[in-house]
Amino acid sequence: KGHAIADHLAEFPIENYTPINSDFPDKGILQVNGEEDRPAWKMYFDGAVNSTGSGIGAVLISPDGRYYPVAVKIDLPCTNNVPEYEACILGLQAAIDFKVKKLEVFGDSMLTIFQTLGQWKTKDEKLVPYHEYLDELAENFDKVTFTYMPRLKYQFADALATLASMVSITTENLMEPLETEIAKGSAHCDAIEATDGKPWYEDIQRFLQTGQYPAFADCNDRKTLRRLAAHYFLSGEMLYRRSFNATLLWCVDENEA
Repeated sequence: KGHAIADHLAEFPIENYTPINSDFPDKGILQVNGEEDRPAWKMYFDGAVNSTGSGIGAVLISPDGRYYPVAVKIDLPCTNNVPEYEACILGLQAAIDFKVKKLEVFGDSMLTIFQTLGQWKTKDEKLVPYHEYLDELAENFDKVTFTYMPRLKYQFADALATLASMVSITTENLMEPLETEIAKGSAHCDAIEATDGKPWYEDIQRFLQTGQYPAFADCNDRKTLRRLAAHYFLSGEMLYRRSFNATLLWCVDENEA
């Protein structure tokens, strides 16, 4: 049957045939945007050197606003510029672990930033290996920028570096991750105060009536109670407080209030 169809087509060719176009029409319609449209992450770094030691800190911020802080205590003597390089390297390594491809780096070390940008020469021999390793790490990103930012602009990384430099850590210590939360209200707002059914002024009233102190009162408590009682007076069973303008304020318990 296959030969019969082929012989038929050879004997009676189709005149108005349509040529096959190998080009895919409207191929741009199904084009998927790549890394260029992906928003960049941000990274802030800082180093700290003080009398208690050296520490470094870095903060990664994702495009959706999530914060990923890292801090390391440096247990070796170093100059002021070494922790800055260490902090920048720490932040880049963290970004690589997160598989970040576009990164904006900010730091308050002019030396580290401008040497990385190639605007300043690296003259200190101690910093040359750091500079070379930092350039090597930067090659892991499709796009990475370095921007100098004064210290007052962003203080999270500075706080991490200072904290890391001041803590004392040994190999036996187990350090749990540090969690930072934003408190939008006072801690006491969610507290429930249990009452014993007695009025708040009971100790003052008893002292004015009988001159007795509470059983648990020490010398300081008794002195405080005498000072408070001087502003109150009894009229029968009613307790009043003298205000600053001589107005008498009636003391009530929870139910009466």
